[in-house]
Amino acid sequence: MSEEEKKHHDKDDYKKDKHYKEHDDHKKHDYDKHKHDKHDGHKYDYDKHEKHDEHKKNHDDKLEKQNEENLKKIKDLQEALLRTQADNVNYRKRKDEEVAKRLEYANEDLVKEILPVVDNFERAISLDDDNLDDELSKFLQGFKMIYCHLVDILNKYDVKAIDGANKPFDPKYHQAVLTEKVDGMESGMVIEVMQKGYLFKDKVIRPAMVKVSE
Repeated sequence: MSEEEKKHHDKDDYKKDKHYKEHDDHKKHDYDKHKHDKHDGHKYDYDKHEKHDEHKKNHDDKLEKQNEENLKKIKDLQEALLRTQADNVNYRKRKDEEVAKRLEYANEDLVKEILPVVDNFERAISLDDDNLDDELSKFLQGFKMIYCHLVDILNKYDVKAIDGANKPFDPKYHQAVLTEKVDGMESGMVIEVMQKGYLFKDKVIRPAMVKVSE
């Protein structure tokens, strides 16, 4: 091989080596690019997945908050319903008690109208003396019968006279109209009942008018 041919051959080998090297560099560049793209793709998928998880968490938190608010509303409504039911029960109870009380004392006004009649009979009967054969006693005999009948009716409906004489003065049952100093009697005692007082069941419908010791 001549010197010229040898130079030409070396030149061709150099070109081939350079071509192969460029080819290898190109392949490496493509590989690195592919690897980078693949890495970027994985990173994109990871970011996308992370965003999805974050969105799901926010959505779940929002649902949980709504559920808590709904549960609170339900609890408030239940408590309001219980209060309303309790108020209704208490209202019915009060109304029933009021009705029962009105029915229990339904005859109170009638009894109050009868009491002055009883007072008049007692005044008339008090005029009688121990002589039951005189004209006055005979005249008052009919009054006594009517009076006893009225008292029986009052007792039947649980109307009773207030016991006052020789008892300590009690403003719940007595009305002091006179006072008097009495030797040997302590202050605040009922000396005399001027007008009877009456109880209708356990209610004072008329206090006794009394004279009280000083």
